[in-house]
Amino acid sequence: MRAIALTLALLAATPLAGCGEKAAQDAAGAVIKIGGPFQLTDMNGKPVTEKSLLGKPTAVFFGFTYCPEVCPTTLTEMTAWLKALGKDADKLNVVLITVDPERDTPAQLKEYLSNFDPRIQGFTGTPDAIAKTARAYRVYYQKVPLDGGGYTIDHSSAIYLFDAKGRFVSPIAYQAPQDRALGQLRDLLK
Repeated sequence: MRAIALTLALLAATPLAGCGEKAAQDAAGAVIKIGGPFQLTDMNGKPVTEKSLLGKPTAVFFGFTYCPEVCPTTLTEMTAWLKALGKDADKLNVVLITVDPERDTPAQLKEYLSNFDPRIQGFTGTPDAIAKTARAYRVYYQKVPLDGGGYTIDHSSAIYLFDAKGRFVSPIAYQAPQDRALGQLRDLLK
């Protein structure tokens, strides 16, 4: 929980402008870069990198298909926001990057995401590739064993917004009011 609180505190920090980019700032004033290179696989089994998202603003969420609450809630909200944006939603990349690559194969992601807006893409990869991506995006996640076997995953819950050049803009907090989230997405699309 401490790691989640730290991640949320970092993301809540006021973005700084510098060299044309925005980044989060920690309590000591250090600039923290959010985002970076990755090599993953999309839900159709095709290779994808951070460059695949350039040219359109992007909303990135880290989660997993076996998530009991945060992920389906976030994806349901994102589906409603995309509907509210109308045709402007087509100008936005929306991506779920799994933090559970052991279970979230491309086929599993595709089946799960069929329950939400069809513009939402799913990315997976090897455990090492997911770990590197999560570090680059300052995302916390940790496997938690369950009684009787199996596991769940604790993870960061913010949606990360990036401009069309791949620069971090701001987060949308978990269960943000719809008007605030829509305002952030509309600003991103300007």
